Amino acid sequence: MRNFQQKRGWRNIAYSKPFLIFFGVLILFFSWDVFIFWNKMGETVENKKIVENKVALLKQQKETISSEINSLNTTEGKEKFFRENLGLVKEGEDVTVVIEEKKTPITPEPVPSGFFSFFTNWFK
Repeated sequence: MRNFQQKRGWRNIAYSKPFLIFFGVLILFFSWDVFIFWNKMGETVENKKIVENKVALLKQQKETISSEINSLNTTEGKEKFFRENLGLVKEGEDVTVVIEEKKTPITPEPVPSGFFSFFTNWFK
């Protein structure tokens, strides 16, 4: 009988209102931490996608730059680079420079505004 009364004593403590309130607050505290952790995991997934996109872009740039370097190792690539960037020509070649004529923008006549210009434009 004494053993039964001891078990009942712990049950009375576990089912008491202060213990249940404390246990409920403890569950809310841990639930809030889990919620915050979940949000951080979502941000981490988004940041991971952004970084993966940057890595892919950098790999593409690396491939482009390495192909340009490989083309500069050939004589045709060097010649193309010198012609485009430095304006060099071979012996016997002439350089023709085409200059485009600058066109001046046409400005429209200013339209007068006011009380009398309204009547004069109305009767035209």
